[in-house]
Amino acid sequence: MNSIYWLILEIALVFLLPFFIILISTPYLIRELTRKGFVVKDFHKKGNKMIPTGGGLAIILTALFSISINSLFYDFEVANYVGLNVIILFSMFGILDDMIDIGRPAKLVLMYFFSFPLMSYTNHSEVLFPLIGSADYGIFYGQLIVPTFVLVAANLVNMHSGFNGMSSGLSVIILFSLIIKSLMTGNIDSIVAIIAITGATLGFHLFERYPSRIFWGNIGSLTVGAAIGVLIVMQGFIFSGFIMLLPHTINFLMYVYWRVKKYPQAKFGRVREDGTLEVPNNLTLKWVLPYYRRVTERQATYAMYAVTAVFGIIGILIPG
Repeated sequence: MNSIYWLILEIALVFLLPFFIILISTPYLIRELTRKGFVVKDFHKKGNKMIPTGGGLAIILTALFSISINSLFYDFEVANYVGLNVIILFSMFGILDDMIDIGRPAKLVLMYFFSFPLMSYTNHSEVLFPLIGSADYGIFYGQLIVPTFVLVAANLVNMHSGFNGMSSGLSVIILFSLIIKSLMTGNIDSIVAIIAITGATLGFHLFERYPSRIFWGNIGSLTVGAAIGVLIVMQGFIFSGFIMLLPHTINFLMYVYWRVKKYPQAKFGRVREDGTLEVPNNLTLKWVLPYYRRVTERQATYAMYAVTAVFGIIGILIPG
């Protein structure tokens, strides 16, 4: 019983420390980013509203600080540090991408190799498919599934964005769903570092939610997306993780259809006089609802939260 109490205390400290650090430090970060000109236009607002960006750097830094402090009191499994190394690589790439916009093809090639450190620390090579059975992929799990899944998860989170707080909010929902599933399976020791990232992400979301005071940029989406992918492959939640990310996947497939059909490119809609969104088409998931109904940015974002929450619950409940 005492070991359970210590585990709960460990998880609470690892989660809460970065959460409160983000709450305290982000107002200062907002002022400094604004003062130094790291701002972008908020396209779904009237006028020319500029918002500081790149705030996602605070997520990985506070998570690292939390792990560093808590490691003085707890002996974390080595897998936590290996997972952090992978996530840091994605974070550094996010900084570079924010600076020079590397481009999607180059991202896919370069980021594939970032997950190689995980190969020796994944405890599973078997994937369970409900109603079908399980399949053991052996060496291919580490060599192919692990780097591909982390890469895909990071890019799916990066692509499924565009409204205030949508990307960070969806990521929080998925991370909590995965942590709950981990607690249900009794395997939590290897994802303590990602629990720290979850705490930092939740804290940051409170500033990025509608109306955003700061954006997390590519560094934020790639950091947290990689954390989601790392958690999934380390826990062996390949099928249930796929279910949780299904709305993100659908959004990607809609993007592929858009490109194949060579429809005109568009990244943002505009705001009508009544505050509702006018979007160019229905070829991205977040635009489906505002394309057919007059809704505000906040309502469209909450709709995306609801959809992802449903798939998060399904992913928790099903095996695999």
